[in-house]
Amino acid sequence: MNIEKNDGADQQLFAITEIAHEFGISTRTIRFYEAKGLLSPERVGSTRVFRKRDRARLLLILRGKRLGFSLKDISDYLSLYDADNTQKPQILLLQSKVDERLNQLEMQLQDLEITISELREIRQLAQDQLQKFQQQPQEKSQVKSQEKPHEKSKVSNDL
Repeated sequence: MNIEKNDGADQQLFAITEIAHEFGISTRTIRFYEAKGLLSPERVGSTRVFRKRDRARLLLILRGKRLGFSLKDISDYLSLYDADNTQKPQILLLQSKVDERLNQLEMQLQDLEITISELREIRQLAQDQLQKFQQQPQEKSQVKSQEKPHEKSKVSNDL
């Protein structure tokens, strides 16, 4: 679509399929974010048209999701854009949410490090046990080969 609209300044408009293709997401995802109130494209007839502002918001939404923020957190953050031009409340909220997320991720990292350590320990125990099993058949076959001559003489003695 990529339409140029003249109302004093040129403003580029984008179709939903263009935006979806650009960001590597489905049109359904974009409609989902619209339904959640995170995006509010204009309409030309029944067609959604997106402005650069919508693209910027979608970029923030996708970045927020990638970083593990909830849609509620993202919505709160985006709503501050419209409320205050100084962006101070937005920056304070961002700092708070980033600190929370960092704490969560650091705790998950510690949990993962413990889990990885335990799994490595279990793997080593399993390898040690397998080595014991691999050595046992050799020991048994050596014992059997030592017993066979004795068994043969026992059998011949019985005859």
